[in-house]
Amino acid sequence: MTTATGLVDAVSVLGLGRVFVANMTGNVVFLGFAVAGAPGFSLAASLAALGGFLVGALIGGPLASSRAHRRGHLLRDVALVEAVLLFVGVGLLAGAGGTPGSGLAAAVAAPAAVALGLQNSAVRRLAVPDLTTTVLTMTLTGIAADVRSAGRPVVTRRVLAVVTMFVGALAGTLLVLHAGLAWALLPAPVLLVLVVVVLAVAVRRPAPWQDPAGAPA
Repeated sequence: MTTATGLVDAVSVLGLGRVFVANMTGNVVFLGFAVAGAPGFSLAASLAALGGFLVGALIGGPLASSRAHRRGHLLRDVALVEAVLLFVGVGLLAGAGGTPGSGLAAAVAAPAAVALGLQNSAVRRLAVPDLTTTVLTMTLTGIAADVRSAGRPVVTRRVLAVVTMFVGALAGTLLVLHAGLAWALLPAPVLLVLVVVVLAVAVRRPAPWQDPAGAPA
């Protein structure tokens, strides 16, 4: 899911008018640039992303609460909804072709941001230490600040979060530059479908990670 975040933000920043759909800190900054009239920033897309993210979080809160004791089911259901929303974005980009205008950029950014808002709600509910899928500021802070005191599993989780998002952003950028926006976005929902399949199998077998009491500390 972290790799998918890197892919989606690569498409949104490079192809939708310099807008983040996962990193709302960056998106609020970009929104300020757009309001000030800085060239290359889409006000419509930034507002659509911010609004979509809030809608996703609003929907995701009750969904996460209703599945608080079924962690595997929560992840599976959120990943499925995310995949559907991102496939909508792929379809819009594929149907348009070329560089999207501000209207299309907003239309793609909105469902993508809803998807990432849902994902953030789920991750917040799961509350796995050092596991973030959309923002890395505190993860990077932890790597440096706790370099001597943190155990190997903690460091490994933090480093993996950074590496997987970097890989997603790198792959997304290469695809944007050499294959087009629709092809660049496509791997994200495909990855999420794989997550759904894996979790659909995993939830059939009781395991400690599915119980909040058995979550990693």
